[in-house]
Amino acid sequence: MTITATPVIKNGCLTIHGKVILTGVPENIVITPSAKGSAFIGANSTRLSSHHVFSLGVLENCKFMCLFIAKIWWMIPRVGKSASEIPMETQMLLLEARQESSMLGIEDEVNTADNNTSQDKFYILVLPVLDGAFRTTLQGTSSNELQFCYESGDHQVQTCQALEGVFVNSGDSPFELIRDSIKILAKHKGTFNHLESKKSPAHLDWFGWCTWDAFYTEVTPNGIKEGLQSFKEGGICPKFLIIDDGWQETVNEYRKEGEPFMEETQFATRLTDIKENSKFKGSNSDGTSTNLKELIHYIKQNYGLKYVYMWHALAGYWGGVHSSSEALKKYNPKLEYPLLSPGNIGNIRDVALDSLEKYGVGVIDTHKTYDFYNDMHSYLASSGVDGVKVDVQNLLETLGSGYGGRVSITEQYHKALDESIEKNFRENNLICCMCHNSDSIFSSKKSATARASEDFMPNEPTFQTLHIASVSFNSLLLGEVVVPDWDMFHSNHNTAEFHGAARALGGCPVYVSDKPGKHDFNILKKLVLPDGSILRAKYAGRPTRDCLFVDPVMDGKSLLKIWNLNKETGVIGVFNCQGAGSWPMKKAVENLTPSAKRLSARVSPLDVEFLDEIAGDSSTEDSAIYAFNSGSLYRLPNNRTVEVSLDVLQCEIFTVSPIKVSGLYVSLVSFHNLLSDTVLKWRPKNRTFVNGCSKKASILHQLA
Repeated sequence: MTITATPVIKNGCLTIHGKVILTGVPENIVITPSAKGSAFIGANSTRLSSHHVFSLGVLENCKFMCLFIAKIWWMIPRVGKSASEIPMETQMLLLEARQESSMLGIEDEVNTADNNTSQDKFYILVLPVLDGAFRTTLQGTSSNELQFCYESGDHQVQTCQALEGVFVNSGDSPFELIRDSIKILAKHKGTFNHLESKKSPAHLDWFGWCTWDAFYTEVTPNGIKEGLQSFKEGGICPKFLIIDDGWQETVNEYRKEGEPFMEETQFATRLTDIKENSKFKGSNSDGTSTNLKELIHYIKQNYGLKYVYMWHALAGYWGGVHSSSEALKKYNPKLEYPLLSPGNIGNIRDVALDSLEKYGVGVIDTHKTYDFYNDMHSYLASSGVDGVKVDVQNLLETLGSGYGGRVSITEQYHKALDESIEKNFRENNLICCMCHNSDSIFSSKKSATARASEDFMPNEPTFQTLHIASVSFNSLLLGEVVVPDWDMFHSNHNTAEFHGAARALGGCPVYVSDKPGKHDFNILKKLVLPDGSILRAKYAGRPTRDCLFVDPVMDGKSLLKIWNLNKETGVIGVFNCQGAGSWPMKKAVENLTPSAKRLSARVSPLDVEFLDEIAGDSSTEDSAIYAFNSGSLYRLPNNRTVEVSLDVLQCEIFTVSPIKVSGLYVSLVSFHNLLSDTVLKWRPKNRTFVNGCSKKASILHQLA
């Protein structure tokens, strides 16, 4: 009997590779084969509607990891074994299965390299996608039914067919499976592009500073100069700067002078002009005028900045644009009131949406969106600005009613934004933010970098471990469409090394939000080369294969391992994220004070996927592994492991260098693999490493 990889439905069961994945599949479910063994799963209904919920069948006793929108802006991961554990607004579902011939169950296994690459395992990707004007998500029920929700976000946009709502594919490697599936979808749908076909912004390879956590909305020209000067005095000069929220001309008509501030009005602030506000205009001591252009010229000349980005929201500002503004009336703004989908309401409500539901959003005429972006961006470019960070993007999903639905309005805005960026910022200098819904992900034709999790929050001690874990898991999906941006962090913070190490292997930009004079230059010098550049890893940093289906934050036993490749070596970061926080929508850990519980894990060269890309044909079956913090150096067969033990909020970074018969050079570097301290050469004859930098070679480590 031929066992096919293409999903098939027979006798009420969905089967892949001969393995039954779903039982009790309803008769209205249909499968349409697609490329390379993949397929689309859809459903038919007897009624027209803008919002359908279809059952796919029952999912039980199968390890899964899913990514879902917990709060309207951001995804987080969840692991489990049955559909009842799959939240609403799930946007990716990865299953681990075994060939039917295997006698092994799904119970926890010994954490060894052999088990990590077990040949009887295979992986199934269930990806809810965009289908015309409709967006799909997954969700589970208490009876373990796996459902898909199919909605347009506009009561006038209805259908009775959902034929290409869910994409299904399978493969032996979870990383290749996700990559290949995204490429298939990009070609088939035509609404977005894989990262490989996009131009990456130039700022990604330079150290940066963002004003947000340093000043929040109180940012001023003097504050910016003070911050840049303090970096300069410490010997580390940022090469890109993000001037975040606080530079624009805005108004909040609900704030009355002399009256107490009402917190619920906070997000009702609207944009009144595309130019800078009065803080960035004025007179110098010599009587000459100053403005944004003069500021940017000054800081580039005096502090060696290569790139300056400005922040703005996709709708202009949090509350959109002011409909009565003389400067903006040519864009025909109209006050609209957000409509939240049942998925948003069913998970975590956001205070910003509560405010905007009450006070409305000033929405630009979709036919004028390009004009708005082009006018703003051309003005900024003429002032010396090199790019923009565009925030609050998922707001659009709530504004689709009357505009053809959430997918339609998102596509229109993204098209206009892409065109303006291409015209005004030639290096594709755009950072997308608060954009994790699939409407945005699968409308991303040109944007090449996006924030990968909720903000780094320096004053939230229970959020630090969640930040690292969520970015690494989110990067499984996001990393195929954009370069994941791990956000800024504080170099002078009790978690600075934890965050810095993660960014060093994340394949992401490295930037901080330090207050002026509040820096740890020892941390920064481990991250940044003397010329202000960074050595960014090749891929998005993602969990190792044996960490994909465990909870590194709340299960009390699992360390998080993240892998990546550099030009000549592999890298594995190990992080203890346990006991210092709890996932939203899961029962909180009783004591959130970081405990002294020390946990252990095993690390293997095979934890690094695609290691053969750097190993070459002349490599042996061994690798040299260097642990940065402990200073330990090992020679290890690729299928063997070494143990690492860490306390809460501790990390270790391992460099993995495949050993070649002709000799191996290993660069021992900082925990970010950036600043080369020592070069070692492997001598296969006497099985030793020697110091390749010394005039007189000395044996550093004798290997058994």
